[in-house]
Amino acid sequence: MEPVTFTSEAAFEESVIENLKRCGWDDAEGVIKYPTEQDLIDNWARILFNNNRERDRLNDCPLTSGEMRQIMEQIADLRTPYRLNAFINGYAVSIKRDNPADLLHLGKTVSMRIYDRREIAGGRSRYQIVQQPKFSVRSEVLPKRRGDLMLLINGMPVIHIELKKSGVPASEAYNQIEKYAREGVFTGLFSLVQVFVAMNPEESYYFANPGPSGEFNRAFRFHWADFNNEPKNDYRDVVHDLLSIPMAHQLIGFYTVADAGDGALKVMRSYQYYAASAISNRVAQHDWSKREQLGGYIWHTTGSGKTMTSFKSAQLIADSGNADKVVFLMDRIELGTQSVREYRGFAGAGLTDEQRKQAVQDTENTAVLRKKLKSDNPADTLIVTSIQKMSRVNEDSILSEKDLAAMQHKRIVFIIDECHRSTFGDMLTEIKQTFPEAMFFGFTGTPIYEENKKSLSTTAMVFGDELHRYSIADGIRDGNVLGFDPYMVSTFKDADLRRMVGLEQAKAKSEEEAFADPAKKAVYLRYLKEVPMAGYVDSDGKYVRGIEDYVSRTQYNSDKHRKAVVQDIVDGWTARSVGGRFHAMLATSSIAEAIEYYRLFKELAPHLHVTAQVDPNIDNTEGTAFKEEGLVEILNDYNVRYNQTFTMATYSLLKRDIASRLAHKDGYGGIPNKPEERIDLLIVVDQMLTGFDSKWVNTLYLDKVLRYEGLIQAFSRTNRVFNNSGDKTTGTVRYYRYPHTMRRNVENAFNLYSGDKPQGLFANKLKENLDAMAFAFSRIVDVFEAEGIEGFVVLPKSLAARAQFAKLYRELSVHLKAAKIQGFTWEQLDYGAYGLDTQITLPFDQRIYAILAQRYDDLSHGGSGVSGEDIPYDIDPYLTEVDTGRIDTDYMNSRFEKWLKAIDEGEDAQRALEELHRSFAMLSQEDQRYAEMFLTDVQSGEVSVESGRTFREYIEEYRERTRSDRVSKFAAAFGLDVDLLREMLAQRVTEANINEFGRLDALKASADKEQARAFFEQQEGASVPAFRVSARLDQAIRSFVLNGEFEEFGD
Repeated sequence: MEPVTFTSEAAFEESVIENLKRCGWDDAEGVIKYPTEQDLIDNWARILFNNNRERDRLNDCPLTSGEMRQIMEQIADLRTPYRLNAFINGYAVSIKRDNPADLLHLGKTVSMRIYDRREIAGGRSRYQIVQQPKFSVRSEVLPKRRGDLMLLINGMPVIHIELKKSGVPASEAYNQIEKYAREGVFTGLFSLVQVFVAMNPEESYYFANPGPSGEFNRAFRFHWADFNNEPKNDYRDVVHDLLSIPMAHQLIGFYTVADAGDGALKVMRSYQYYAASAISNRVAQHDWSKREQLGGYIWHTTGSGKTMTSFKSAQLIADSGNADKVVFLMDRIELGTQSVREYRGFAGAGLTDEQRKQAVQDTENTAVLRKKLKSDNPADTLIVTSIQKMSRVNEDSILSEKDLAAMQHKRIVFIIDECHRSTFGDMLTEIKQTFPEAMFFGFTGTPIYEENKKSLSTTAMVFGDELHRYSIADGIRDGNVLGFDPYMVSTFKDADLRRMVGLEQAKAKSEEEAFADPAKKAVYLRYLKEVPMAGYVDSDGKYVRGIEDYVSRTQYNSDKHRKAVVQDIVDGWTARSVGGRFHAMLATSSIAEAIEYYRLFKELAPHLHVTAQVDPNIDNTEGTAFKEEGLVEILNDYNVRYNQTFTMATYSLLKRDIASRLAHKDGYGGIPNKPEERIDLLIVVDQMLTGFDSKWVNTLYLDKVLRYEGLIQAFSRTNRVFNNSGDKTTGTVRYYRYPHTMRRNVENAFNLYSGDKPQGLFANKLKENLDAMAFAFSRIVDVFEAEGIEGFVVLPKSLAARAQFAKLYRELSVHLKAAKIQGFTWEQLDYGAYGLDTQITLPFDQRIYAILAQRYDDLSHGGSGVSGEDIPYDIDPYLTEVDTGRIDTDYMNSRFEKWLKAIDEGEDAQRALEELHRSFAMLSQEDQRYAEMFLTDVQSGEVSVESGRTFREYIEEYRERTRSDRVSKFAAAFGLDVDLLREMLAQRVTEANINEFGRLDALKASADKEQARAFFEQQEGASVPAFRVSARLDQAIRSFVLNGEFEEFGD
């Protein structure tokens, strides 16, 4: 398809509309143009009436404004897209009739159909396009807002589209949506929007509405792709494949997920859709009389959301009626609780805990599992259990022939998570024999192939065809998971190991003895110079041993080795953990070694919060006493440090507590602000190296040898996407034991699991990042010099130059973040300080970078130069979070003192003032205004300069004085508790954590609602309904706290 260029947004908008019409959005009444919110409410009322005219519903009497107000109040109470998802998909809404014409129902509650996710492109479903909807604004002085396009299903605005013409990045449409959200335009009827689309002719993103208090995270904006995971970029493809009917109807009804686990609405990625559809379609087409057990398997890389995909697959099958039971199997009993909790979280918003339990049934024991399998109750359709329990369903032929037959004749679908693990043993065989008519599907991030097959079987042999693939290379390319930054760390010199192995193989006690005997000399020199460090498979398929194959395990089971590992971890801890922000895991080769490491960390690094999690089962084998003593020590230390009361009998609860702390969930969301509750390093053997996900884990230290699927699974504990900040750009892995063998294993594993797309799997190393920083800086210099700007004191005037600067600064900052994690500091600009080329020095320092950061920040505060004009560059607000106030303060103070001295001594004060102004390059535009105010007051004699006070302190004083006045005025306007407001401002909250610990709710509760209503009415010059006051107040507080926005009268 030939690309199309649009020089105006209006022309692009019309083309999108025409394409939408051809794809099912062809309502008979045509496009709704330039409507207000009330126009759309009236439109919805007409559709509701037409779809509910029956006698037992609206009795052919239209809805009144009062009845529509009841619906709008329900929407206002639900408020968030997460909770409104249940409203939209709840099929019906209830009102109390107040239309006097409806004598049958007046004063009574009636139910109305609003949306049926199965009634697609027919029946009562209406699909309308809204062009340029008019949004309400908080104040008359704010610019009027209009969206580009909205898509209505049955009158409800569920998809909002922002467009940009050719040449303007789609990310700017994303930024505009985020800006509109901050301004509060997606409230009232518009709060029903579930999915946003940001689009230009060449690129599109889609993402779930994070809601009024949610975080806009760029990691969760997605490109739509085809079945083979190739992104669809042309807008016509996106309209045809994603926004068409029936796909858009299904997207809202089936492929959005209200996740109670984090209270957020999520939308499925394209590969999740293809996988869930492939499984549900195969079940729908299955001939149950043929006893074909092999359903197929899904290969989706770890961290790509397999649990959500498998749940949606199970839900689609259960809802379709194409199966009697859908059973989700895990391979570990301890994972059951986690998976049940996740599944119940996906069951939908607005459900009580009991309703979630009814929607997703777990099994306390095998007897309960048997009962649920025999049950015909629809509530028992979706079951979550372990493969261990399921394999014992008919243990010792406990079931009667009648009960067994009743189970076997049900149409049962088994969905097995992490199917690479325990599905190659007797348990799955037992299940298949017990349920010969069932279908089996597997989900895995690391399928078993010929290279690493288990029990002479591959994943395809056990489950059937591969139904969909999304490899680790796909995930890294799309930004759904991070790449890896692996390091081979040798605790023993290669030369020493060669010498040791060579003497051993030459049967010599010393080098002198080896060289004295020609035969021994030949053997010794071969191992010293020719034999590779790691073994390999030759062209004949024969394994050729390397040096490390001769090294005994006891070489690494030594205090010398362990101390070297601990020292490496401690030396790089601050940089790798980004100042303690992230957690790490250390995987050891045995429980005994885990205990030894734990004690070493207590001795050598008592400042780190370290614990260990291992299999607690105590048997009668050798070393039992050592293990028991170690477990008791670890448990007691944990209880003391975190004020807990775990025992060996409640060890499973300890595991859950550790997992929650590492994931910042289940009561531990405040860990970033409570370091005493944090776990810095978790020591494990096998547990939690698979099946555990936390975006807060960024580093894995490996003191064990792993291969193929085990290696990929372990590495993948580190590569969950964090946020936009750049603090986590890769998953870091450092491996110590048999390092050359491990490097070979890493290459083999990623070759097998990259899906023939090996590019981009591994991060740049330090030298590559430093080189990239230097190159980006040199090009930034070219941009400013071409505009005649020295010292980066102001932004270039041309939009093209600004766009280039934005792109280059972003590149520089991304590489800087990565370099810092790899050990770079501003104190060492020479490459030689890091063991690199001693002739190269980074061509800029921290002060210059801070100035560039300030210019980049200026871009995001009106840098377009023309009000309302599209900015053709991508601004990442996180990249501007550089503490420029601490950089070069001494220089600014020296210029200030020089100017004062020039005034006192009657010298050329103007030249000194110009030098001082040049130092303002370090300041934000706001602080430059305060600096000018202060200088004016000094010159006029209004302020006497005090000895010992810095220029920065005066700027801060002027800033705080101005802000304090505004805080008091804002609190007075709404009757807020001013102390609570000041406390919140002092905490420097973000959109993501503004209501952490209920602080926003507490502040809103202190407001005088009538006073707030009077303020809004005076501001707008019109009446404000009572039900809108809470939402308006919420938005006003957020705007003031987060952005300092407050429209006072007379401003």
